[in-house]
Amino acid sequence: MPLEYTKIVGGTVYDPANGIDGLIRDLWIADGKIVEPPTDADAVVSKTIDASGLVVMPGGIDMHCHIAGPKVNVARKMRPEEKRKGEKLHRTKVTHSGTMGSVPSTFATGYKYIGLGYTTAFDAAIPPLGARHAHEEFDDTPCLDKGFYVLMGNNHYVMQSIQRKEPERLKAFVAWLLSSTKGFAAKLVNPGGVEVWKSHQAGNVSGLDSKVDHFEVTPREIIRGMAQAVDELRLPHSVHIHCNNLGMPGNWATTLETMKAFEGHRGHITHAQFHSYGGGDADENTFNSKVAPLADYINSHSNLTIDVGQVLFGETTSMTGDGPLGYYLSKVYGGKWFSSDTEMESGCGITPIKYKNKSLVHGLQWAIGLEWYLMVNDPWRVVMSTDHPNGGSFLAYPQIIRLLMDRTYRQDILKTCHPMIRERCSLGDLTREYTLNEIAIITRAGPARILGLKHKGHLGPGADADITIYTPHENKEVMFELPRMVIKSGRVLVDQGEIRDTLTGKTLHVAPGYDQDMEQGIQDWFEKYYSIRWRNYPVSADYLHESELVPMGL
Repeated sequence: MPLEYTKIVGGTVYDPANGIDGLIRDLWIADGKIVEPPTDADAVVSKTIDASGLVVMPGGIDMHCHIAGPKVNVARKMRPEEKRKGEKLHRTKVTHSGTMGSVPSTFATGYKYIGLGYTTAFDAAIPPLGARHAHEEFDDTPCLDKGFYVLMGNNHYVMQSIQRKEPERLKAFVAWLLSSTKGFAAKLVNPGGVEVWKSHQAGNVSGLDSKVDHFEVTPREIIRGMAQAVDELRLPHSVHIHCNNLGMPGNWATTLETMKAFEGHRGHITHAQFHSYGGGDADENTFNSKVAPLADYINSHSNLTIDVGQVLFGETTSMTGDGPLGYYLSKVYGGKWFSSDTEMESGCGITPIKYKNKSLVHGLQWAIGLEWYLMVNDPWRVVMSTDHPNGGSFLAYPQIIRLLMDRTYRQDILKTCHPMIRERCSLGDLTREYTLNEIAIITRAGPARILGLKHKGHLGPGADADITIYTPHENKEVMFELPRMVIKSGRVLVDQGEIRDTLTGKTLHVAPGYDQDMEQGIQDWFEKYYSIRWRNYPVSADYLHESELVPMGL
């Protein structure tokens, strides 16, 4: 049978990966992919979409959020008050019911992401023991392609391999762990610090050269060893790191040392806003922005990329693989608190928080996030994120876009904040305004490139037909919060703000090659220390609803 095509005609296309910046172009779709225009005069066009006067971009990619797995499920249970008073999504002929709040239910998460024009999302912190749970929640989260990063920065086998100076053993374990969990990338959270927390009341590492008890390794050695292993395995995404001392005054020095610890290897610093603070001793009177020296280092070191972790004012829920941080925040906010210890692998902390615009610290956190967007020269190396839900909801992305594209609006919001903020940061002096093309980079093309996803983030032939069509508006928040149409894998899922169709989406994962002779040693260690059997640990490919194996290659 001949291919049937969908044609999008007359749209103003922003496709920075292919050098298209606001040009009128037609797009052709067949079998869920963007294709070359057919040369056959008898080609069957089953659907024509008139995008005249509209803006066309690839589907959005959220490369750092928390939407699945054990800690997200606990956070949902922790916030029943949000479910009672928050927005309810009612079942329709196409959709299931769902609940909102700072940690939406699985169905609500998928519907709200696609409603914003986002078609792909990556959960940023899954313990290997929780991988099966995460995949089950992915199956319950519609409309998106999904993947997750596997927590490794406090894994006993990782630290033991680094302490013994056995890089081949480490490399084999990283590859085996990603293959077994059907994960996408290696994640480090407070490397070494979570293990110290699990061993000592209120414990943590103080800096990159602190020793981790029992393992006699330092965070610097963990970062360097993991970065080397990830690059030698040729994983599509670099090591993804939540630095030590998150949220602490003066932590910018730790962040700078972390950047240096990569020693030329690829590295991605996540939610950089939370790692860019001057001052000391938890003293609000000395708290200030240190984005400028950190951005200078990023600007001069092309091996590094960041996402921002923008703070928005309002109530949300902090959830993190950083156990000591979760405990610290619970003491600051005095509310509920949850902490967990995942055997030899990781930890977790959850607590509700509220960001207030009249608070000097919270206002500076908001400003510091915006400074990162405005001070990194190359938009290909900075990605939009709120560390959903830690800094705020992903639903705030349209507001962040307006803040970046409209400096008058940005200044107006700054005036409502604590008056000392202007003295503690540079935001008031920054006049840069993002273009639509740059917005397409930091929300689409950039994350796709950083993740090594050659079939996403662009509109060239061979790309997934994930497309968002917007109605232009002077107020960019209005423009981006309600797309005219969203197409996922060639199917129109959203039209005129309503979900008209749905799908489950693919799970994106990797399976790097490794020395199979190393596996017996991993198994012997596993059977000695874990509470489950070796054979029950890995997730088989047939357990996934629909999956896509992403190839290796830098």
